[in-house]
Amino acid sequence: MPSTSVGSELQTWDQPTAHFQEPISEHSPSQLGDDNNTATQGEDILIQQLAPADGGPGAWRLLAAAFVFEALLWGFPISFGVFQNYYSSLPQFAGNSNIALIGTIAQGMCYLGAPASAALTKRFPKFQRQQVWLGWPLCILGLIAGSFTTTLPGLIATQGVMYGLGFVTLTYPIISFIDEWWIARKGMAFGIISAASGASGIFMPFIIEALLQKYGYRTTLRAVAVGMAVLTGPLLPFLKGRLPPAERSAMGKTNWSFFKKPLFWIYCASTLLQGLGFFFPALYLPSYATAIGLSSTSGALVLAIMSLAQVIGQFSCGYLSDKKMSVSALCTACSVMSMIAAFVLWGLAKNLALLLVFGIVYGFFGYGFTTMRVGMGRAVSDDPSAAVATYAILVFLQGVGNILAGPISAGLLKRRIQVGTYGIARYQALVVFTGTCMSLSALVISLWYLRPRTIRKLLGGRA
Repeated sequence: MPSTSVGSELQTWDQPTAHFQEPISEHSPSQLGDDNNTATQGEDILIQQLAPADGGPGAWRLLAAAFVFEALLWGFPISFGVFQNYYSSLPQFAGNSNIALIGTIAQGMCYLGAPASAALTKRFPKFQRQQVWLGWPLCILGLIAGSFTTTLPGLIATQGVMYGLGFVTLTYPIISFIDEWWIARKGMAFGIISAASGASGIFMPFIIEALLQKYGYRTTLRAVAVGMAVLTGPLLPFLKGRLPPAERSAMGKTNWSFFKKPLFWIYCASTLLQGLGFFFPALYLPSYATAIGLSSTSGALVLAIMSLAQVIGQFSCGYLSDKKMSVSALCTACSVMSMIAAFVLWGLAKNLALLLVFGIVYGFFGYGFTTMRVGMGRAVSDDPSAAVATYAILVFLQGVGNILAGPISAGLLKRRIQVGTYGIARYQALVVFTGTCMSLSALVISLWYLRPRTIRKLLGGRA
């Protein structure tokens, strides 16, 4: 790596540790010279110790390992729809509306537990790898324990609570590692990680469906647990940070000054509004496909195509955010295109072709928006110590939509189906709600940037 790049990294990490330096006025000129020599020697040692960022074997090994963890361990709970359909067909669970709680809790803990896990990661930076080693077996054991239970409360406690707690525990140390290894290309790195669940969404639901139909849920949960352990266990040694322990300890204190930036709250409002409508297409596209006369395979195909578009969209948006493009403009574009996809493509879809087009457009732009969390954080704070905190807060806000998706949809879905009408009648209000949330998400950011520049400066925002 060129020496200029290393120098810029040292400057990046200098800011959080500045408060440990003694005041210059207390030293004599000779002492200052000694201090400067010591600082120079320390900087040379640090340069020799640090592995290259934004590339090199260590950075790519970490990113590859994190991708596999995200694809498998997060891909499983977001594929819960397959389990939900299967559990609903079992006599002991038939007609029980609480089945959905298993997936809701597993995913909800990952979203709503984000701030707590991130705070733990930042508070005890020396124990980040131990945090991974605590969360990883919890996920595996949650699935194994679930395979031995025969009651719904048991499945909620194991496949839901244990698994969700394990995943949220291990996630934020990994995010912190990525934040250390990837600096100038941070948006691209997080785009790749975000796309991992989309990559697994292309094949994981089909594998789980086949296992459930052939072997039942007990054997399936055990098989998934063994598969996860075998595929992710050997990668655990690659999950480690780049900074020396002393530097990581200095980064343990988060700079919360971004709370004073109005732009941060604009991004929070936009993320919350986008999250309220974000989850409905993935939840209801299979049943929508069945309602217009398509097979269950066609519904799964639409989800797979949407997952593929998600991979491309999240990588592309993350890459563009590194190219000095306006994060606000990217967020607005993603929300506007998602709005058009919902109002026009989903609402008018009466055949497989239009549903596939909707899956492509929504998968690219709807999921592309979620990659902007890193860019939003950089827009409101130059301090590296705030990166994980802003990311976790925005994840939490999107997770509110995940938790409320069930109650909201229960009030919006209608009983009757009329294929010739907009949204085939049953899903009409749901389609309109999704499109409205996307439009409001774009509007919040747009109105902020349409304000006169002088007012923005007065309120402390960025141009």
